[in-house]
Amino acid sequence: MAEPYCKSYYAATANTTAPFPRLEGSIDVDVAIIGGGFTGIATAVELAERGVRVAVLEANRIGWGASGRNGGQITGSLSGDKAMEKQFRRNLGSEAAEFVWNLRWRGQDIIRRRVGKYGIRCDLKHGHMQAAYRPSHITELEDMYRAACAHGMGDEVEMVYGADLHRYVGTGIYHAGLVNRRNMHVHSLNLCLGEADAARSLGAGIFIDTPVEKIIYGDRPELVTARGRVRADKVMIAGNGYHHFAPGKLSGMIFPATLGIVATEPLPEELAKSVLPQDFAVYDTRFVLDYYRLTADRRLLFGSGTNYKGTASSDIGAPMLPAIRKTFPQLADVKIEFAWEGQDGITINRIPQLGNVTPNVFYAQGYSGHGIATSHVIGEIMAAAITGNARDFDIFASAWHWRLPVGRYLGNRALALGMWYFQKMEALR
Repeated sequence: MAEPYCKSYYAATANTTAPFPRLEGSIDVDVAIIGGGFTGIATAVELAERGVRVAVLEANRIGWGASGRNGGQITGSLSGDKAMEKQFRRNLGSEAAEFVWNLRWRGQDIIRRRVGKYGIRCDLKHGHMQAAYRPSHITELEDMYRAACAHGMGDEVEMVYGADLHRYVGTGIYHAGLVNRRNMHVHSLNLCLGEADAARSLGAGIFIDTPVEKIIYGDRPELVTARGRVRADKVMIAGNGYHHFAPGKLSGMIFPATLGIVATEPLPEELAKSVLPQDFAVYDTRFVLDYYRLTADRRLLFGSGTNYKGTASSDIGAPMLPAIRKTFPQLADVKIEFAWEGQDGITINRIPQLGNVTPNVFYAQGYSGHGIATSHVIGEIMAAAITGNARDFDIFASAWHWRLPVGRYLGNRALALGMWYFQKMEALR
């Protein structure tokens, strides 16, 4: 039986959609997708718009995993941008930097168009600021600002310093900020549900409470479930940090990191304006950062830190309250009403992993904390590859990835040790 949504703000305020069924019996489609999060659903929309017969099989509920539990920020950040540029030069040469730059903004464009086209109600808002936590971080933001201006984004970005920061965020802990009006934030579960509804309206089969028990490989692979089967020309594995398929190919490549997020009680209007006067989303420049935004009903949705061991926290809110109060002393008496966790898929080099298990079984995973925008880009790339245009897919598939010859338990501890090292090194810069 499908697990319920976690007790998050998103689940408590999710839109009501017509029920999605459980798979009963056998069906035949062109493409079968395992996973009903952003990667699977975004790919399904792209394929259905192309007239492809597609079915999505989700073990629990649409957006049940990280897609419905994240911070809701849609930004141009790519964790592995430098590694991508270096590796993609093998295929693209001097065009690699421009290719990676454009990747930063494809997701925003896709989401903006899709929300408008299908009338998805998901509280989509524009505006974001990346805040320099230390003076030494300012140069990094200024470099990003100049790069954006050089790419024609001068009217969408702004560097702010000193007292000007208070136009965007009501705290004194930052030293500068890069404002970006192309970036967005969103009710992520409602976006995922709305896209699933859009795919269904185009003829896609969206099935929940339907865990795939095994994949039978062959000329036309089959997905076996407890109550049915799906035969398809092609299969896509889109479970990210939550699946264990194709262990011979994929084990040791991706590791789940646990992200904790809280949402406060609704804030009075004036108090909310004192926190985020422009209703922009914010995250800081640390390696393990704080990120936050206001919801439609004026709650502060706040994430802080990451548990790279991949284990659950005994008290999610405990480390959040000090971080909130340090950032916003005016919220010293505000109560937390929701606290939840999700698992993000981390790759060691931070490059998303795209490839084939067999020629007709694809996979896509590993967005390392920047999944909303990136998953939509990957959905577009995967749909193109599945329907015959593999140019962008081949660029990603050619990337070399670390593969640790250990299970997830030891792999997560190695990852945690590496993150501890980077945090200590960051303290010196």
